[in-house]
Amino acid sequence: MSYIFLIVIFALGYTAIIFEHILKINKSAVAIFMAVACWAVFFLGSPHSLSENIAHLNLDVSGVAQIIFFLLGAMTIVELIDSHHGFKVVTDAIRTTSKRKMLWLIAIATFFLSAILDNLTTTILMVSLLRKLIPDTKDRFLLCCLVVVAANAGGAWTPIGDVTTTMLWINGQLTSFAVMKALFTPSVLSVLVPLVYFSFRMKGRISPASKEKQVVEEPGARLVFVLGVLGLVSVPVFKAMTGLPPFMGILISLSILWLVTDGLHHKHEQRRHLRVPYVLTKVDISGVLFFLGILLCVGSLQAAGLLKDLATWLGGQVESLATLATFIGLFSAVVDNVPLVAATMGMYPLETFPPDHALWHMIAYAAGTGGSILIIGSSSGVALMGMEKIDFMTYMKKVSIPVLIGYLIGMAAYVYL
Repeated sequence: MSYIFLIVIFALGYTAIIFEHILKINKSAVAIFMAVACWAVFFLGSPHSLSENIAHLNLDVSGVAQIIFFLLGAMTIVELIDSHHGFKVVTDAIRTTSKRKMLWLIAIATFFLSAILDNLTTTILMVSLLRKLIPDTKDRFLLCCLVVVAANAGGAWTPIGDVTTTMLWINGQLTSFAVMKALFTPSVLSVLVPLVYFSFRMKGRISPASKEKQVVEEPGARLVFVLGVLGLVSVPVFKAMTGLPPFMGILISLSILWLVTDGLHHKHEQRRHLRVPYVLTKVDISGVLFFLGILLCVGSLQAAGLLKDLATWLGGQVESLATLATFIGLFSAVVDNVPLVAATMGMYPLETFPPDHALWHMIAYAAGTGGSILIIGSSSGVALMGMEKIDFMTYMKKVSIPVLIGYLIGMAAYVYL
């Protein structure tokens, strides 16, 4: 009976998350409620002793906490760089009046920037840049849509570029260099196909933007940018050298930046906004709590044995792992990829599918790039909807088909090359 209650709570909560914009209920609140409700049902209906149930919960919290600490550290570093206008180093290099050239520059910059940062932050940064460079909304449309595609593709092939790949990496399903080597080519193909397609539709020159107040780098901007990027990139190296989990690497990177920025700005009261305590107020805590709720909720389903039963059923229905991963990517275009990947991690144990098994590579690729097929399929797509007021149907009519083809070609490249 407790199985039924768990499924009902999860299904209703998941539906509320999908229709967040209609219901006007924040998905983080729903996710946290789901987590506590599911664990309460598990405790009440479990045949095991209380101490065994608490051990299940403690084990789950331990794994989830590592992901949450990593996200908090990474998001703080990115916000710290942004508060110094450190990304101006990148954005200043992307200036041209050719629409086609702009398309390629934006796609390349977004792809590699997302691999270092994350897809959501990169999308917000690049769309903000495009709004300054291109005043006409129609001229920006395809460029902004391609930003989402390139950000999701760029985030999929590195352990720090997308939250789902980060989850798999921290949990031990992936190792840094193996996933980068395996998914770089498929990720490039997934963005190259729509990029080439849109290139034929982008003609003419960009109308010059009206003169605006120029963004000026804050004191220490370039130093913070370099240290921040080095800190993010060095996390896999730190893990390989010390054996410590990734969240420890991101925390020491944050602490170094904190020490440096305190040293730079502590004498200047007017620079309070450049110091970490202020920057922490700008971090998206709501998003972090959403991940916390979802991961804890999925942990309760795993503890109850539901995910193992689902994996057994799927194994009997879908024999090809590539087909299974492809469908996961298609599902991620409709529903959030975080719970999808979290569920998959619980369904397929590391004892059966060891680190860097093809299944984990394909899931990382599928969940990362499949969300670009529809605008609601990723956090970067949802952010674009809010920033540019692009509606679901317009994106689907003009963008979805070439993105879907690119996604399938990338998956095929992984399987057959």
